[in-house]
Amino acid sequence: MGCEVSKFCCGSEPSGSNHGVTSSGKPLIQLIHMILLLLFLTLDLILLLSGVDDRIGEGNDLPQFREFSIETLRKATSGFATENIVSEHGEKAPNVVYKGKLDNQRRIAVKRFNRKAWPDSRQFLEEAKAVGQLRNYRMANLLGCCYEGEERLLVAEFMPNETLAKHLFHWESQPMKWAMRLRVALHIAQALEYCTAKGRALYHDLNAYRVLFDDDSNPRLSCFGLMKNSRDGKSYSTNLAFTPPEYLRTGRVTPESVMYSYGTLLLDLLSGKHIPPSHALDLIRDRNIQMLMDSCLEGQFSSSDGTELIRLASRCLQDEPRERPNPKSLVTAMIPLQKDLETPSHQLMGIPSSASTTPLSPLGEACLRTDLTAIHEILEKLGYKDDEGAATELSFQMWTNQMQDSLNFKKKGDAAFRHKDFANAAECYSQFIEGGTMVSPTVYARRSLCYLMNDMPQEALNDAMQAQVISPAWHIASYLQAVALSALGQENEAHAALKDGSMLESKRNAL
Repeated sequence: MGCEVSKFCCGSEPSGSNHGVTSSGKPLIQLIHMILLLLFLTLDLILLLSGVDDRIGEGNDLPQFREFSIETLRKATSGFATENIVSEHGEKAPNVVYKGKLDNQRRIAVKRFNRKAWPDSRQFLEEAKAVGQLRNYRMANLLGCCYEGEERLLVAEFMPNETLAKHLFHWESQPMKWAMRLRVALHIAQALEYCTAKGRALYHDLNAYRVLFDDDSNPRLSCFGLMKNSRDGKSYSTNLAFTPPEYLRTGRVTPESVMYSYGTLLLDLLSGKHIPPSHALDLIRDRNIQMLMDSCLEGQFSSSDGTELIRLASRCLQDEPRERPNPKSLVTAMIPLQKDLETPSHQLMGIPSSASTTPLSPLGEACLRTDLTAIHEILEKLGYKDDEGAATELSFQMWTNQMQDSLNFKKKGDAAFRHKDFANAAECYSQFIEGGTMVSPTVYARRSLCYLMNDMPQEALNDAMQAQVISPAWHIASYLQAVALSALGQENEAHAALKDGSMLESKRNAL
């Protein structure tokens, strides 16, 4: 291949060629202009694909790294509710990841380390700050951290469309297409190249669970792997069969170790399974490529493309670390392999676009239209049915006059709500809430609508968020947030809240 390139670049032209020169010279100038234009367009495309173009390279729209209080993160995750856990092994994982939402409606992922991790708070903060300086559209970036008392938490961008492991190994609707697998390989190589250029070449335990998909289903590399894996001495949590051989000897992660893990990721993409590298290399040596390739990919790729990806995986999996490629060379090798460049990732993945409209329930439709009258009818008809199982705190006061007075305020509020006297209803519900004898998400939802009826969107948003704190999986809380956000002019956030409400309602109806 190198010889062919040399011949193409260095081959001599036939003698006697006049290079298109005419007597006027004008066509030659036009030809030169066209060639220069094509060169600039080609360079622009290469920069776009390689991720070094400033337009896609730096996440300039993201806030600077900050320190969060534990109360802020507790509120954002509805008290670290089980319903908000998104990490692989749920509550049983040593370090649990939650989804959450800040007061400004930015969605976040919160990684909460176990109490034995990171005993030195200063070391944790320094490490987090260093990772937090990175900003790249190929990554799920780190937004901040918390280190109060024994608590150690990281806060990152939330990626709503799950992990590569889910789409590759546990797919439900369709297997991942070849073009999308190539896109994943390129994006992750670009993320690693960016990190290396910024002096953060070490990535701990790169695997299919570290690759996440954003709102548009574009693959991104989780920033969590850039943090040292706490102080427990472990940098690889996977089976030893997938661990770089030099790590088994020295216990140290090197840039070459990361390339080995990238090779295992390529094997995942090729096979659709988590195949131990030793077994995969045996298949490659025996030229038993059919056994290695995912049968779901039949007819989607040429033999030359498949061979090239296998060659790259083999190079990454060399026993000798210095024989492995670096991220820059991986990016260079992956760019020519890309397919269907004009097709958005969400189409390749078969996932609805974040900008597309999905079928909504009558309540969802009413919230989309900001039809407050229709919302009122639905909430009135629903009553307090959704309060069943919500956190209620009934103490000895339930037998006292104070409890009776509190319940009377609720009854008066319900009567006013039913007769559309929303100002009076809001006042009565406030008296009930201030009594503090019982916690009711429905009361907060009703008062939220009352505030909307009285053109008080910020107060409505606060109540809708409080309803979600009490009942994290309650779709109505998200729907009312969408209406309030729309009234506040925050249309992007409103769309995200409406989408969350629709997703929660779908899950609820599927039970």
